[in-house]
Amino acid sequence: MSHIQVRNLNVEYTSRSGLRDVSVEIPDAQITAVIGPSGCGKTTFLRCLNRLIDVTDGAKVQGEVLIDGENIYDPRANVNDLRKKMGLLSQKPQVLPMSIYDNVAYGPRIHGIRARRQLDQIVEEHLKISSLWGEVHDRLHHPAADLSVGQQQRLCLARGLAVDPEVLLCDEPTASLDPISAKHIEERFVELKKDYTIILVTHILRQAKRLADYVLFFYMGELVEHGPAEKILTDPQDQRTKDYLVGIIS
Repeated sequence: MSHIQVRNLNVEYTSRSGLRDVSVEIPDAQITAVIGPSGCGKTTFLRCLNRLIDVTDGAKVQGEVLIDGENIYDPRANVNDLRKKMGLLSQKPQVLPMSIYDNVAYGPRIHGIRARRQLDQIVEEHLKISSLWGEVHDRLHHPAADLSVGQQQRLCLARGLAVDPEVLLCDEPTASLDPISAKHIEERFVELKKDYTIILVTHILRQAKRLADYVLFFYMGELVEHGPAEKILTDPQDQRTKDYLVGIIS
């Protein structure tokens, strides 16, 4: 059984429909790209997977999202435990107003780790994983806000991984980055997928073609088709997917 199974997921906003009857199983240890035109439900889908949709005004959710077999929308579900399994990388880096070190140590501390030596190891390990250690190891206690935008995004990646999630949710994580910084992030994803399930919302088809093992195509709140990336990106079955891939739908 995969980490994530979605069954008959519907999201309604006050004045519009967000998602309509979405059912899909996300493959483990792969990069799943979520593609489709603006406003089609990509980010809504992602926010449902860690219940961040809960803080969206007027959003009502029906259906099931199973994480390791547990329906996260069951009233008895522990949302904190859920979010520990789901790392998040947003479109714009959201560093905490504290030092580089404390940004990475923040999650482990919340989950009860206090020993300085253990925190030091966690910080160093995850800054290395995100390819940032070599650039910041001598200024760990400087403000994270002093970093460049690209460095901040890699710091956010390190912070998200420091709580040992099973899944990494990425909402257009390179959209605000320069090409070199974006390449750093993409390279990390390719390395990380052996240990994590990565779900990547992207509006850049070239990025989906470079990175994706599996693809979901959304259109107007509907999951139109999904499957292995090579199949969906080169031989889609639905005309809407074909139109999107050639630029008729944008």
